[in-house]
Amino acid sequence: MILSSKGLDIKPSSTLEITAKAKQMKADGIDVVGFGAGEPDFDTPDHIKQAAIEAINEGFTKYTPASGILPLKKAICNKLEADNKVSYKPSQIVVSNGAKHSLTNTFMAILNPGDEVIIPAPFWLSYVQMVKIADGVPVVVKTSKENNYKATMDDLKNALTDKTKAILINSPSNPTGMVYSEEELKQVAEFAVENDLFVISDEIYEKLIYGDEKHISIASFNEDIYNRTIIINGVSKSYAMTGWRIGYAAAPEQIAKIMSNIQSHASSNPNSIAQKAALAAISGSQECVDKMKTQFDKRREYMYNRVSKMPYISAIKPQGAFYVFVDLDSALGKKYKGEVIENANIFAKLLLDNEKVAAVPCTDFGYDTHFRLSYAIAMENIEKGLDRIENFLNNLQ
Repeated sequence: MILSSKGLDIKPSSTLEITAKAKQMKADGIDVVGFGAGEPDFDTPDHIKQAAIEAINEGFTKYTPASGILPLKKAICNKLEADNKVSYKPSQIVVSNGAKHSLTNTFMAILNPGDEVIIPAPFWLSYVQMVKIADGVPVVVKTSKENNYKATMDDLKNALTDKTKAILINSPSNPTGMVYSEEELKQVAEFAVENDLFVISDEIYEKLIYGDEKHISIASFNEDIYNRTIIINGVSKSYAMTGWRIGYAAAPEQIAKIMSNIQSHASSNPNSIAQKAALAAISGSQECVDKMKTQFDKRREYMYNRVSKMPYISAIKPQGAFYVFVDLDSALGKKYKGEVIENANIFAKLLLDNEKVAAVPCTDFGYDTHFRLSYAIAMENIEKGLDRIENFLNNLQ
């Protein structure tokens, strides 16, 4: 029996694989420190959980409109206007089962077979697979450490072909934590308008930005880029709601309608109870976000400072999200117990097997010389895990 060639070409998520392996080791009684988490270690705030409980008690457990309930869509419009200076109508909002679902819907709505999507590397590993699922062609553009792992105009121009359909921007970035400046985004916007391209702007980490950096939505510049932009966001990262699975897209009305139609057949509607929880998150007090952000910032400072002092590795200080993107630098070519560290995959395997530390090798993120450490875990585990990494590095030959 012949199976789908497209399906067979889709790779599993290595981050979920590593997290699952670390959890299994912990379940087996092994003291593992897992730096793989792409989710806050905080509990969902009480007022959000209470909204879900009330929804259950009130019997809000039936189908909703495919693209989400109107009060939530209105709240998202209000949020986008207040936070991002962009105006949308509820008919332009599609609420989905997580931002992943929003992205998949987006690619399926705009791509035809063979259409190309420019994806700067390093990138969140699911982007490439999502484009393939939608019959598109991912065009990976490798950025440089010297440019803070952000795409330059030369990068985009060199990747442009007559089949290019869209550019994907993730700011703040997973895995680098880098934030695109207003000037950099304006250049991307001009490039997209000049070449009649869509911009998919993944802004899921927008509320987790530190220091003097600020988040800007590329759609806010002018009508031309607004009409070409699909904003992707959700409640998972900012409100510690990863398991609730609510994301959303804000898009030109025609695209939003297509996305809604696709979703109606694929999954009916987002979870009704989780939508009520998301409504409470977006429209309620943001004090909980500020508290979590303060803790993330302390961990960011600690992790970056520790990594910067370790032998053989280096990193650029992240400006947002909750990851440090670590360059193996002079660790490559070194040996550990006789095994040569040729890339990040080997490094991560040796680290897990010998020091019981789970780090994410970034081969699937487009960079096989780097690994990712999440600081969305308790400080005591960060300290313990970094001690073990340092011990591992000190034993390289």
